[in-house]
Order: sequence, then C-alpha cells, then structure tokens
Amino acid sequence: MKPLHLAALAAISVFAVSACSGSETNDTATVDADTPPVEATTFADVTDARLDNAEATPAEWLGYGFDREETRHSPLTGITKENVADLGVAWTYDLATNRGVESTPIVIDGTMYVHSAWSVVYALDAATGEELWVYDPDVDRAVGVNACCDVVNRGVAVYEGKVYVGVIDGRVEALDAKTGEVIWSKITVDQSLPYTITGAPRVVDGKVLIGNGGAELGVRGYLNALDAETGDLIWRFYTVPSPDKQPDGAASDSAFEQIGNVTWGDTGAWTTDGGGGTVWDSIIYDEENDTVIFGVGNGSPWNQAIRDPSGLDNLFLSSIVAVDADTGAYKWHFQTTPGDNWDYTATQTLIIATLPLGEDGADRRVVMQAPKNGFFYVIDAATGEFIAGNNYVPMNWATGLDENGRPIEVPEARYAEIPYLQTPGPLGGHNWHPMAFNPDVGLAYIPAQEIPQAYGTDPRFQDDSTKWNTGADFAAGVPQVIPSEVFKFLRSGLKGRLIAWDPVANEARWTVEHEGPWNGGVLSTAGGVIFQGKLNGEFVAYDAGTGDRLWVHDVKSGAASGPGTFEIDGEQYVTITTGWGSAYLLSAGAVAAPQPVPPTVGKVVTFKLGGDQMIADIDIPLIERAPQTAEFGTEEQSQIGLVQYARNCTVCHGPFAVSAGVLPDLRWSTYTSSAEAWKGVLVDGNLQSIGMVSFADVLSEDEVEAIRAYVVQQAHNSEGIDEAIASESGGSQ
Repeated sequence: MKPLHLAALAAISVFAVSACSGSETNDTATVDADTPPVEATTFADVTDARLDNAEATPAEWLGYGFDREETRHSPLTGITKENVADLGVAWTYDLATNRGVESTPIVIDGTMYVHSAWSVVYALDAATGEELWVYDPDVDRAVGVNACCDVVNRGVAVYEGKVYVGVIDGRVEALDAKTGEVIWSKITVDQSLPYTITGAPRVVDGKVLIGNGGAELGVRGYLNALDAETGDLIWRFYTVPSPDKQPDGAASDSAFEQIGNVTWGDTGAWTTDGGGGTVWDSIIYDEENDTVIFGVGNGSPWNQAIRDPSGLDNLFLSSIVAVDADTGAYKWHFQTTPGDNWDYTATQTLIIATLPLGEDGADRRVVMQAPKNGFFYVIDAATGEFIAGNNYVPMNWATGLDENGRPIEVPEARYAEIPYLQTPGPLGGHNWHPMAFNPDVGLAYIPAQEIPQAYGTDPRFQDDSTKWNTGADFAAGVPQVIPSEVFKFLRSGLKGRLIAWDPVANEARWTVEHEGPWNGGVLSTAGGVIFQGKLNGEFVAYDAGTGDRLWVHDVKSGAASGPGTFEIDGEQYVTITTGWGSAYLLSAGAVAAPQPVPPTVGKVVTFKLGGDQMIADIDIPLIERAPQTAEFGTEEQSQIGLVQYARNCTVCHGPFAVSAGVLPDLRWSTYTSSAEAWKGVLVDGNLQSIGMVSFADVLSEDEVEAIRAYVVQQAHNSEGIDEAIASESGGSQ
C-alpha cells in the first residue's frame, strides 16, 4: 500500500483507521415493512441479503447503482424539493490525480470507498472526509495507451469485509475493507493484448463479476465470475466466437454452438483481431430469476465490412445478455444493433423495474436501457422479449424499430468510401454516465447528448497498422487548416440534455436542454429531487416531476460521475466525484470543452443541508501558448501528418491538434521544435514512464515527422480558435 500526496501533482501536470458508525435505519425514509433491515455483524459485512434488500438500509450506498436493480433511486427523504436550496459543501477531499474521475462512492458503516484514475482506491470517513487509507496498485503508466477513454475506473464493490477493485491493467484485487491491505490479486486478461478494466465489479452469491475493455484496439470480450474468497475463476462467458468457432471450455460454448456461430462469417478481420464485444460497464443481478444480465460492447474492427464481410448479425455484439448466476449458462439475449458498424455499444446503464406492461395493465418485470444507438428499450426480464422502444434523441441512421425491436436502417449509414455524417456518433446518444429510475413518478432519467460523427471506410486499414482498430477514417472531410468559424460551428452542434423518459408511454415526459454535451450521471431520491452534474462544473438539483431547476453549485471541475447519497446520525449527504478527463474531453478535445480547461485536481465533493465549506481553487500555471518553431514541410507532408494524427493521436490529444487541456496540447509542446526530440517521444518512447508510449510499431519515422509538420502548422494557424473557445461561456440553460 503506497500513500499518495498532492505534492506529486505538480510533476504530473507538467506532463500532461477509525470509521464513524452510520445509522442503519432512517425514520424519514419510506421502507417496505415486510423487508426488515439486515443487521451487519462485522466491519463492512455486506452480505447478499443486505444487497438484496438495499432499500431497507437507505442510510448506506451499498453498490454501484445503489440496489440490485441499479435504479440509483434512494429512499432517503431528508433533502426535499422544499429545502434543497439550503445545500452547501460539507467537505471536500483531493484525489491525487489530474485525469478523469468517474467513480460513484460506496458508503458502508460510515466509511466511503472511492476509486480514482489509475485504479487508486481511497477509504474516507463519510461524515468528515478524513482519509483512513489509500491503496495504489502501482500501475505501469504505459498501459494508459490501451485505455480508449482515459485511465478511469467507475467504482469498487464491497462484500463480506472486502473491497473488490478492477485495476486498469487487467488485475482484480480484494482488499481488507478496514485496512486496505491486499488479500488476493488475480490477472484476469492476457496482458500482452490491449485489455483494460474500467468498470465497477459486482458481487453475487460469492462471485465477483467483472468484464473488461479494449475492443477499439482489437480484443475478444468476456464476462468473468471469480470466487470472492480466492479470486479463482468459477465461470467465463465469451461474447464473440473463438476464431475457428470451436468450443472454449467456457460457459458460453453451448450458446455459440446453438445460436451464435451462425451469425458470423468465416472470414474477415474478426478472425485475427478478436471481434470485440467487451463487457466494460453495466452488469446487474435479477434475484427473482437468479440471472446475471450484462451489456456487450462494439465490434472490432468497428467497420463491419472489414470485420465480417458476410454482413450477418454478429452475436453477441451490442447486445443485452442474460445468463444463469451460478453457472454462466446462456438464458436469453436481445441485440440492440445487429451487425454493429458504428461503436454502438449496449453497455450503458441497465435498470430492472416492475411496470404495468403486462396483459390488461398487469405488472411485468422488465429491463430498461438507453444504449448508444439512440433508442430506449424495454424488454422482459425473464425472457428478453422486446416490449417497447422509441428513439430518445434525434437520429439519421435508422427510421424506427420493427415489431421485434430491430432497427430499420438507412442504407447510407452502412458507410463505404463516401463518408456519412451520422447522429448519434460513436460517443452515442448516451454513454457511460449512469441513468436513474424513480418508481414514485415512473420516470427514467437519461443523461443524453447529440455528438455527430462522419464515418467513412479507412482505405489504409488493410496494409497500414494503427493502435486503434476501427476501420473507420477519422480524417474524412477534415481540412488541414480549420477556420475559427468552422470550429465555432462544430461546437454549436454539440448538445446535451437531461430527459425524463416515461417507459410505459414510451416517450419523454420532460427535457432539460444544456448548451454543451457530456452531461453527467443522475441520482434520484424519494425527496422528489434529481441530481446531475455537468461538464462545465455545475452540480444541479431538479424537480423529479417537472424538471424545474431547484439548486445549483459550481464544483469547479467536470462533474460527470454518478452522484450518490447516504445518511449519518440522521443527516443526509449528497456526494459526487469530480475531475477533467474521460473519452469526451480527450477524443473531442477543445471542440467540446466548455472553456479552456486549466490543470485541476480530482475531488470528492460532499454536500449537506447548511454546509458552509468552500471548494478550493487549484493554482497551477498554464504553459505558454505559442508556436515553438517555424512552419516547415510540404503540403503533401502535412496531409500525411493530418491522416496519421487523426488515426493515432486524436483520441488522446484532440481533433485538429487542439487539446481540451487534460493531456498536453501538442501545438505548444517544446518537443515540436526538434525533429530528434519529437522522434525520441514517438519512436524511442522517452516518455513511456508517464504514459506516452512509443508508436514505432505503427508509424514510420517519415510519418512521425509528418505529424510534427502538421502539428506545427496547426500551431501557426490557431488564431481565432482559442479566442473562440474563451469567448463562449459554456453555461447551461
């Protein structure tokens, strides 16, 4: 266990045990009288019974989505529509990172467990923010290049005195909940391949459930069930077939033999590149049917014409899959995007609810999801049968759903040499940000967005390698020099909104429009209040029934995480983790940033009624924004640089070489002034220790120099772009 200190943060920014006892019951909460509280007997004694009856102990936040159904709806009523305006900061805690933070805190026995960038875990006193222990798994920073969407983690699981941690390098570890000491550590991936873990584990009946990420870089996805006591593998369910369609000796074998293999052709890049289908986020447990239900990600490569020229459905890509909790045996599936071609993952929030959708309005247990493809789905939890669906955001890739819930595609969306400007783009109509469901008003709350993308087949894919395994051309239609007017136009087309979706009426009840996209996760409470953070730093409370804004507080950093709430000694708290980063700010860069992003420190910010603390500013000076060398090279060289930058650099340093500030803006890097220094970074790997690995395996030295020429060109043609960003407030309405 290695403590972290803020003194180390300045160096980072240059380059890029006592617990307060919590109340087990809440006099003001609405709790089912037939579901008595399950008393804890030892420290962090989270049992299956407690998880099954989370609503009976509303003072705690036991799991990633609060309860087994992952509704993110708390029964606490201490904070209401009438008094929420009195919320103030109770305490803050600085996380030793300037990278993305996406964790939802777990609160048990008065202790808060928080996951941060690079998989660091913190245990804090939930009432005061006092640090109890810190665990750093000491991740090799070079693995950051395998993280498609920043070096984030969304949370931990706590079960029977242990904290379960998914480490970004593919390890899963069990820590002592009281001390942070490692109990066991298991490698769950082939670490020679570009796998990562960013999702929160779940625990069901002594089994730790964890998936992984990496489909953008070429891997084969699966869900693992590990023994909670030892870490040993109990079962594994693969989401795409083995390359030769032969059995793996896994729980998924019979599913592929019966229904999966026939949905894949015998040729294509999937036979060498893994096929994708990573289970990188949502996993839930349906206790009524003893079923684990999980979402499956995109294909690898994205472009189906390259991945599998047969054009078949490619199960279980972009699907919701249900398996037996004990054995992992297949039960049912529902595919949201057959033959995925656009990174339309179905890994977004899954929520179980009981709705009047049976015959004559009878109750029916359902699963709800708003995946990337822009449709909201309601399916039967026991069978996977499609019940209802409708688009929740504007789209131009499909005209609707047929009677079985299959999208009716627009032919042009199957892009080829001619690019197609499509919405939603690969960031989706809804991404990882947690959705919530309030059973009192019957509404699901979707953090939705509009971020279009031009897709076109990458003509260089077959004979020109890249770390990103998409088969799509990100440089299609991109000019070498982008005028500030075009930059402003691109920014104006990005939108975000909070949608209150009625899953019975199959339509939006109300919508709150934001000026910028990538608005954060949602918390619902029985006090009739909905909480949501935003990219511009606003943390907002809304009326659950009407969407009226009730309260707002500036948390001074990006607020994309899923908030949580808990109670100690009769006092209700609301908490959120903050920090700049994640896929949006990295891959969309300053096109998407609400304002020039200063270096900042991730935080835990916790509120209570009458809180009077301040959120401190971090004063870290920005580097000088000026070109470091004169323009050089030919127009042809700069065009090559544009293409190679788009294929290899955009996802971290931003489009057009304009960074949002989370990672270095290469236009102003001193390395651009020297061909030898530039080569030292991109080819020789001189900065690998801080996460900038060598690209010698995918770029020639001529291409490396062409990228430098393009970046220098962008530095000299940036007049107006930074001013355009600074002139916009990035606020909301």
